[in-house]
Amino acid sequence: MLQHQNPSPKLPTRVVVVGAAGFVGSALVKTLKARGASVLPLTRRDIDLLAPDAQDKLASMLRPDDTFVAVAARAPCKNVQMLTENMKIVESMVGALTKSPVSHLVNISSDAVYADSPDPLTEESAAAPTSLHGVMHLARELAFQDVRAPFVTLRPSLLYGVADPHNGYGPNRFRRLANEGKEILLFGEGEERRDHVSIDDVAELIARVIERRSTGSLNIATGKVHSFREIAELVTASAPKKVPIKGSPRSGPMPHNGYRPFDNAGTRAAFPDFTYTTLPDGIARAQHDERSRSA
Repeated sequence: MLQHQNPSPKLPTRVVVVGAAGFVGSALVKTLKARGASVLPLTRRDIDLLAPDAQDKLASMLRPDDTFVAVAARAPCKNVQMLTENMKIVESMVGALTKSPVSHLVNISSDAVYADSPDPLTEESAAAPTSLHGVMHLARELAFQDVRAPFVTLRPSLLYGVADPHNGYGPNRFRRLANEGKEILLFGEGEERRDHVSIDDVAELIARVIERRSTGSLNIATGKVHSFREIAELVTASAPKKVPIKGSPRSGPMPHNGYRPFDNAGTRAAFPDFTYTTLPDGIARAQHDERSRSA
């Protein structure tokens, strides 16, 4: 759960976004600038967090009144080499923050830190990751606890939106296939149900956490699950032309036992006026935005 240090929203003097070129980072920078925030967006071109001098270089860029948003990671983390590199990245950030303390630390984690459960996940659910990606994010959370600054961890569920660079299975891949007139191939019959959250909602909630200088933890998840077949049907309904949706034999068990629900009571308690974008509305918006970009 979150605890707000600021009783009302207040922009910090500056927000440093490390990983500003990625899916989450770029959306956050856009949202913060629209609010009038002063933002220092840092990408790999600005600083290589795997370099030997990364700690000192990053530390030299920080001010005591900064809010520091840690997004940078090699994700999804699929093998030991990527895990090792991610640990080096977080070591660089923690070292820099130790040398140059800041006013507020915001870590972007993942729902992958949780154990599987048939019951809706909350911020108090057991952290017991079953993938290297989840292990990586949990290790980051623990490492950042050594930093002397008000600290918050945010754990989004599955993200979707126009600028996703990963083309992962789900809304983003389905939308691109449909727009190209290609069939959508499901794993099995697409029966597994997951909670997908709009990148715009993620950026909005991170911005609110920054404004309230919140501490603690928050799951960023809508509280609604949809099957992948439902998602494919939503995508094709607004596609330029009708495309087929086909099932395929599974090569193994369904991830997360085919069902991963969330209880979004934490969001409702922290931000009572916030409403998550419904999946139909979010997919329609993404379709519109992508067509506008390509027009």
